[in-house]
Amino acid sequence: MRYVEGMRRYGQSVRSDVYYKPRPGAYGIIVDGHRIMLTRESLEEVEIQLPGGGIDPGESALQALHRECLEETGWKVQIDRRLGAYQRFTHMPEYGFWAQKICHIYLCRPIYKLHAPLEPFHTTVWYGFNEALDQLSNEGDRDFLAAWLKR
Repeated sequence: MRYVEGMRRYGQSVRSDVYYKPRPGAYGIIVDGHRIMLTRESLEEVEIQLPGGGIDPGESALQALHRECLEETGWKVQIDRRLGAYQRFTHMPEYGFWAQKICHIYLCRPIYKLHAPLEPFHTTVWYGFNEALDQLSNEGDRDFLAAWLKR
């Protein structure tokens, strides 16, 4: 595990007895008018999240975000700009390891829906700005959305 100095950390405290596998990811604040597209994942517990996920080997962050949005929401998106990044240290039970997630956040727009979400247990949900802030499960995602709304 390598703590990234100067990058805001959210979530659980870092445990000294755990190896954290670096897991970079790309996530989108996808805005359409006065609403935000989020994904509802209902695996072990329900989580409302920014669409996105891990960057696979050989992928750029933008390629990963396009792929993840299609998998989780079925939507093709336009990526307008990078807003920043944060880190969080967490257990990822679906993968069986502890991760240092480096979350790169992008501002996006929905272009068109191609199909239903491909990933099991994912549903696309739309919220107004304030409701999205209340619904997001992840503090880092909430802070990035709140900062963008204050622009």
